Amino acid sequence: VQLQASGGGLVQTGGSLKLSCAASGSIFSLNDMGWYRQPPGKEREEVARITTDGFAQYADSVRGRFTASRDSSEKAMYLQMNSLNTEDTAVYFCFANLTPYSKYHAALDYWGKGTQVTVSS
Repeated sequence: VQLQASGGGLVQTGGSLKLSCAASGSIFSLNDMGWYRQPPGKEREEVARITTDGFAQYADSVRGRFTASRDSSEKAMYLQMNSLNTEDTAVYFCFANLTPYSKYHAALDYWGKGTQVTVSS
């Protein structure tokens, strides 16, 4: 099982970026998916989490600016980030709670490699 995040880059304050996360491999079921970020010199923090029904929750710092969505048929998740500011600069990681292989396996959290988002002033 792999999670591949993409879409990071350099953007000016006020700009937008859209991150993508694709899950692949032997996946029996995908449960919650979401995004964390780790700013330079700080701890990792949860940014958004989205359920299988598409219900999303957000950190206070991004609510109203970021929108999480998912495409279950494609095993993909997205994070539309608008009105970016310098405090959004971080490495963004996607995660998924999923059941691999079959219903007889336990659901686990899987993480993708991060994608760098840099917002310049």
